[in-house]
Amino acid sequence: MFEYKGIKIKWFGHDSFSLVGKIKIITDPYKIITQEKADLILISHNHFDHLSVADLQNVSTDNTTIVAAKECLDMLTGFTFKEKIGILPGEEKTVRGIRIKAIRAYNLDKINPETKKPFHPKEDNKIGFLFELNGITIYHTGDTDLTPEMSDLKPDIALVPVSGTYVMTAQEAAKAIEKIKPKIVIPMHYGTIVGSEKDAHNFKQLIKSCEVQILTKE
Repeated sequence: MFEYKGIKIKWFGHDSFSLVGKIKIITDPYKIITQEKADLILISHNHFDHLSVADLQNVSTDNTTIVAAKECLDMLTGFTFKEKIGILPGEEKTVRGIRIKAIRAYNLDKINPETKKPFHPKEDNKIGFLFELNGITIYHTGDTDLTPEMSDLKPDIALVPVSGTYVMTAQEAAKAIEKIKPKIVIPMHYGTIVGSEKDAHNFKQLIKSCEVQILTKE
């Protein structure tokens, strides 16, 4: 666990985090093995390792609100939750007292060899989340390459993928940090489907402009 100005952050592997302040937020829950219940769940896109109904069932209650990319809404069935809210890139919403802005997330050069299209096409409106918790701004990029949309967001904390194949490599993520300009960065999207802890450490060695926290999977 990493704590920053009263916010407790746990990494469950891949793109899954819990962020606990005045409420408990869980992002893209996938293969979470600890007992967790969320007040607010953020889902970046519809791939199985980000929208996992089995995990959503385990972390949701009848008081849980889900904010998700609009492409996800029809898949959010078969488990208990309070409400689901769709959001498109560029939209801002305040949910459970949390100000949330959706930042477009997509690939520029990561191509699916079967479809000959990007793994995360721009036109799908997949997203990352820029949100504020206890006065701290957090940017969860979702699955993305280095894009113009992430420039000068200047969050307190950025959560960025580093494993390549479907998302940025460690080298690309380091260049993205130069554009995002966070105070603290936490690498993600490694050690579950693609990538390893080596990617996270390679990324850390490249970062000079801010603090890097490599979290232990919980």
